[in-house]
This record gives sequence, structure tokens and C-alpha cells, in this order.
Amino acid sequence: MAVPAKLRKLIQSRDAYCWHCGMTDELVVHHRINRGMGGSKTLDTAANLILICWQWNDVIERHAESAQEARMWGHKLYGWQRVESPVYDRPAGVWWVLQDDGTKREFILDEGRAFRLQLPDLFEG
Repeated sequence: MAVPAKLRKLIQSRDAYCWHCGMTDELVVHHRINRGMGGSKTLDTAANLILICWQWNDVIERHAESAQEARMWGHKLYGWQRVESPVYDRPAGVWWVLQDDGTKREFILDEGRAFRLQLPDLFEG
């Protein structure tokens, strides 16, 4: 999906590397909540977009197990989730909440309880 150039630059200035592996080249803009085939451009927001390497993007879009892992990290979100859901910067080991102005603020987990509220189906049973 084509992301407007101004928004792409905003994301590139916020994200210096892939949120999953830390790679700095061959990065793609990834929608945390998928737009779907020709879907709504209302999901083209800085809070819903992250830079990831093309390899991670390919794996999480093609394999259910990897998509589930990406949801654990907030790299992918279900349509019912809010884009304010935290996202994990794996290379830095920090959780962030992304803002629509292109900034991010650190999210402090309360022994994992806040995250379990975001993705309850991952923690049942």
C-alpha cells in the first residue's frame, strides 16, 4: 500500500531500524492494523505504521505462527485493537506507544498485566 511521502518521511525519522531485528537497510513501511486490499486510508497514521525489514514483513504476512508472534510484540494488531496499543522495540528492549505526530513515548509494563489486557486470547488456558 502506498503511504503518502510526507508520512513516510515522518516514520523514517522516528524509526532508525527494523523493530524486529534492528536491520537498517531494506526497510518497508508496515501497517500494524492491515488496511486490506485497497482498504481505508484512515489507517495511514504514524501510530499505525512502523518500519520493519522486508524479511520480517514477508514472514508475518505469510505465516500464521509468525503473525501471532508479531501480535505479541505489537508489530501487528487485530482490527479491534487500538493503534495506541504498545509496540516492542526488540533491538532496544523497550515498549513504546506511538503517537500520530510521529513521536513515541515509553510504555512501562506492570508485570505484563497491561499487555495481557491488549491480547487476552494469547494468555488464556
